[in-house]
Amino acid sequence: MLPDLTPELIFQTSRSSGPGGQNVNKVASRVEVWFSIENSALLSQEQKDLLLEKLASRLNKEGYLHLASQEDRSQLANKELVVQKLYEVLEKALHRPKPRKRTTPSKAAVQKRLQSKQRQSQKKANRGFRGGEE
Repeated sequence: MLPDLTPELIFQTSRSSGPGGQNVNKVASRVEVWFSIENSALLSQEQKDLLLEKLASRLNKEGYLHLASQEDRSQLANKELVVQKLYEVLEKALHRPKPRKRTTPSKAAVQKRLQSKQRQSQKKANRGFRGGEE
């Protein structure tokens, strides 16, 4: 559904706060990705409008969508993870749920429900205290 957006992604690396011991202090394994929805040449105008509407709370002032990953010790693995996250966010925002079709219960179902209610009502009525009846 989505085209390959890799040419339009801006990557930035920094030191991770995640696991890795001394590796954390030496290697920039945290990967951040920035994606400008408005300036994308690969998305249609309809897709852009929908994404801007649905992801408005996740965009910064310049209109960039920002995601980061620092789960892995490897920069390459984090880059793949953050790109995967980006596609998931975009796919979810572009997904349109099918409209719900209204249905009515069948006559048999209505009848069954009413009979069940009547049986329950009878059961409760029979439990009543019968003081003085004899």
